[in-house]
Amino acid sequence: MQQPLTSLPLTDTAHRPHQLPPRPRSIEETGLAMTFISDMIVRALYLIGEMTGQQIVDLLHLPYDNVIDQAITYLRREQMCEIKGTGGIGEKAYRYQATARGIERAKEIGERTQYLGPAPVTLAAYTSMMAEQSTQGLIITEDSIRQAFAHLVIGESLLQQLGPAINSGKSIFLFGHAGNGKTSIAEAVSKLMSDTIMIPHAVIIDGQIIRVFDPIHHDRVPVAANLEHTYDKRWVLSKRPIVIAGGELNLDSLDLVYDEYSKYYEAPLQMKANGGLFLIDDFGRQQVRPRELLNRWIVPLEKRQDFLTLHTGKKIEVPFDQLIIFSTNIEPKQLVDEAFLRRIRYKVEVGNPSPPEFREILRRICKAKNVPYSDEGLRYLLEQEYGKRNIELRACHPRDLIDQLIDIARFTRTQPTMSRELLAAACKSYFVEV
Repeated sequence: MQQPLTSLPLTDTAHRPHQLPPRPRSIEETGLAMTFISDMIVRALYLIGEMTGQQIVDLLHLPYDNVIDQAITYLRREQMCEIKGTGGIGEKAYRYQATARGIERAKEIGERTQYLGPAPVTLAAYTSMMAEQSTQGLIITEDSIRQAFAHLVIGESLLQQLGPAINSGKSIFLFGHAGNGKTSIAEAVSKLMSDTIMIPHAVIIDGQIIRVFDPIHHDRVPVAANLEHTYDKRWVLSKRPIVIAGGELNLDSLDLVYDEYSKYYEAPLQMKANGGLFLIDDFGRQQVRPRELLNRWIVPLEKRQDFLTLHTGKKIEVPFDQLIIFSTNIEPKQLVDEAFLRRIRYKVEVGNPSPPEFREILRRICKAKNVPYSDEGLRYLLEQEYGKRNIELRACHPRDLIDQLIDIARFTRTQPTMSRELLAAACKSYFVEV
């Protein structure tokens, strides 16, 4: 059973098909207890009302044969559900309803959890799957990194630094002045993770359900039609996740989120990022101090295992397998000491663009904005505006200045060009003397 590739692969490992998790052929192969599955069914019957066998299958994402049918047989034997009729041909079309005893049981279960949806996978199954899909198995070639960064103007030296750092599958520290494309570089890295992985809807640990699949961070990919009925649908075929956290990040968002009403957990951001990329943008400006954040991750960064806390106080161990990129405008030594920096394996400085790089960025921006490019305009810009004001080049300046220029031209009802007058007016309204 080969996993279909959904886009042009940029990594060597994207060519290596991996097995979709096989469809369980029995309750034992689900890793779940008979009582757990039957409890999920009886709660569904209580909350939703009459359901056919097929509707139960669609809700729990478990096969009917030897799994759902066995659980229903158990519920009928225990007089917790009954057949109310049929909506078609075959056992899957039978309509089931909870009995008074089943309703009582469903209410008892609701005191422990309100979860209703796809059945969870076990922690062992999740750990095994993440190991098979590890980011450390990615191999980034020179050709692939050039392809991924083709839309950016990146110096050769920076490309040669980024390649080994990404290949490592470990943490990367991107630093440098604001406006030079650190976030764009981090986002471009995601293009290198063009293959697909399996993400569970939920994981059960110590009797507690943790919801993992999140449509905000996980991009579902259709499974080939010929494989639709052959794999375990508790898993979702997804592109490798890209999770981005900025100034809103705090320590609470890095631990399990327990809902007192629903009585189940939402996986933390780093768990949702497993198998993909976790970008900590604008590092150093979070609600938590950098030292505290790195203290939280000392063990995970080194051992690739994370420890989360249940509301009962019990610690659980889960995989910590993602490429983490810390992006900051602050000098690294101002954020943390040398001991902490050692734990972030690769430190990559994103410096100011050189004049030729600045020219190429400006040329591309002009082409995209339909503004005629002019070497004479660039010469004026560098000599008169940047030179006399002693302003450093930034990668974002061409985009911002051309936008300013267009706005001014629109207001004055003139054609947007790289004239001295328009460039001078754009610089005057853009740069601030400090």
